[in-house]
This record gives sequence, C-alpha cells and structure tokens, in this order.
Amino acid sequence: MKKVLFVLTSHDQLGDTGEKTGFWIEEFASPYYLLKDKGVAITLASPKGGQPPIDPKSAAEDFSTPATERFNKDKETQEVLSKTLKLDTVNQADYDAVFYPGGHGPLWDLAEDKSSIALIESFYSNNKPVGAVCHAPAIFKHTKDAKGTPLVKGKKVTGFTNTEEEAVQLTDVVPFLVEDMLKENGGIYSKGEDWNPYSVQEGNLITGQNPASSELVAEKLLAIL
Repeated sequence: MKKVLFVLTSHDQLGDTGEKTGFWIEEFASPYYLLKDKGVAITLASPKGGQPPIDPKSAAEDFSTPATERFNKDKETQEVLSKTLKLDTVNQADYDAVFYPGGHGPLWDLAEDKSSIALIESFYSNNKPVGAVCHAPAIFKHTKDAKGTPLVKGKKVTGFTNTEEEAVQLTDVVPFLVEDMLKENGGIYSKGEDWNPYSVQEGNLITGQNPASSELVAEKLLAIL
C-alpha cells in the first residue's frame, strides 16, 4: 500500500485584518478522497499538530464541490483531521510522497517552517513526489536542492496567480505573492486562466494553480505512485 503524507497549515490569522484563515477545504478534500478511494494510506500532519484551522470562507456554499460535501458528512475523516501529527515528529522515510493543500495559512507558517523545509528537501532528494496546490507552493520559498540552489530554479511550476490574489483583494495583506516568489526563485512559472484547473509537473515536482486544480495535482501524484 502506498503512503502519502498531507501537510496542513496551523496558521489561522489573516495578517492583521482580524479575519480567520487556514487551509482551503476543497484543496484538502478533493485530493484526499481521490487518493483514499484508490487505496492510498494518508497521514495528516501540521506544525502544531491537532486540529488545523479551516478557512471559514472555504466552507461557504459558493465553494461547495462533491468532495467538500462528502467531507462535511464524513465524521471519520473529520476525526482524523482533528488529530494531525506534529510536523517535527514525521519522517519522509515512512512515506512515498508528500502533498500540501493550500489556503492562505501556509504563506505564514509552512513557508518559513524549518521542519517543513527539511521535510520537502528530504522527500525531493530521495526521489519522492512533492505536490502543492494554490497557495501551498509558498512552501518553496526557502527550499533548496542538494547544491544549495532554490529547489524550483529552472523547473516548471505554477501557483496562485497575482491576478487571483487581486481578485480576492488580499494582495496587500499576504506576506508575499506566490507567483512573484516562484519567479524570483528562478522557477519557470506558467498559469492558466484565473480560477480554471491548471497543473504542471517537472519530474517529482507537481504544482497546481488554484482550488480547482487540486484534483489534477492528486491525479499526477497518483500516476507517479
């Protein structure tokens, strides 16, 4: 049985707006069920462990999908989610791949988290797939390859676009823009139409642009596994 580690944010404050953030339900639920239904064993972790914060906006009716509706009724998965492992206790040797769902939370904690950075570098250097969707490619801000160059340098990547961030009016709230950061780190950044499914893969590195892209990322991850 293949084992995939999902890493979720523990950060729940949307900058200094006084609003809550966290992970985006669809970006967790779609990949989770796609992989689980194919017999993949999934372990959940987060920097603080326990219940990771859910972005309240992602629970809105507007963002409802078959996967989010299934999650809302799925007490078993909600229970598993409430008991995520502490990130500094997990080891890449126990898993075949790692996946990061987005939401705005990762911009603050996972982008800077030393355990997360080391984990991603370890998965990558051991030829295991690393997947990230929407805001989660923020995790590549400080990750390096074996030579010490940015992990995304010279590699095809995507992530939440500047125009999508503008559309949700958070350009001035977020600590950095995912699109800009990926380009600054030398990534070969590309994107589809705003809010449409778009995902790119370069070897074991799989990234998706926005919530609608999360299933595409999971499909590519599954194909490698």
